[in-house]
Formats: sequence, C-alpha cells, structure tokens
Amino acid sequence: MITGIAHICIVTEDLDETLKFYCDILGFTKQFDFIKAGALFGFYLKVSDGNYIEVFKTDSLPEGRHPLAHFCLETDDIDAVYEKLVANGIHVRSEKTLGADNSWQIWTKDPNGIDFEFHQYTEKSSQMTGEACIVNW
Repeated sequence: MITGIAHICIVTEDLDETLKFYCDILGFTKQFDFIKAGALFGFYLKVSDGNYIEVFKTDSLPEGRHPLAHFCLETDDIDAVYEKLVANGIHVRSEKTLGADNSWQIWTKDPNGIDFEFHQYTEKSSQMTGEACIVNW
C-alpha cells in the first residue's frame, strides 16, 4: 500500500538560496517549477529516483513556526489508504482529488498536528513528466 516517502515540503523566504543549497551544494536536481499568478512560487527537487523535496516561497515564517510544511507518503492505492484511515477513525479532509501536479492526493494530520499528505502518481504527474505545475491556491 505505502511504497515510499513521496516528498517533504519546506517553505522558504529565499527561493534562490534554497535552490543553490540543495542543487549546487548537495547535488539535487530541479524536477519542475510551481508557477502562481505567472511567477515562480516554488519548485520540486529530485533527491534520487522517487525521492523529492517540495519548496514553496513564503513572505515570512511566523514566530515559532518551523519551515517543515507537510510530510507526504507515496502510495500505489490511494483508495485503500483512504478506506484504512477512515475505518480507523482518522479524519481525512476530503475524498481523493487530482492535484495541480496531476497526482491523486488525500490529506489528514498526524497525531502531532503535522499536515500529512498521501500521493498516487499518474502518467501525467509533474513528478514523472517534469512539466511545470500551475497552481491557483
């Protein structure tokens, strides 16, 4: 059911420095960009096959907030994950939706209040194609 960690998501006030750190220094590659209102809003970094870091721009981090925005696991059967969560009394925000990156997703929170996402990739997922992900949220 769960096949791996799909990605972690961090937020940053400086996309350029974050890209430099992860790509130029650590050797990751940029898989695709997130575009919002016609401007670069973030990007997906490939750590290795199937392992990613999602980065979004923020104007500022609120006092005491950590830059880890959410945690995401990859699944090969998102419907089974949904059913298992619900059967165990875990609140899932909504049934599966197709995200802007063309991946199926569901959302919940872990027991510590951390936003938790599950992804099931499709043939059209930006993670597979490298195409930019145009967001409207």
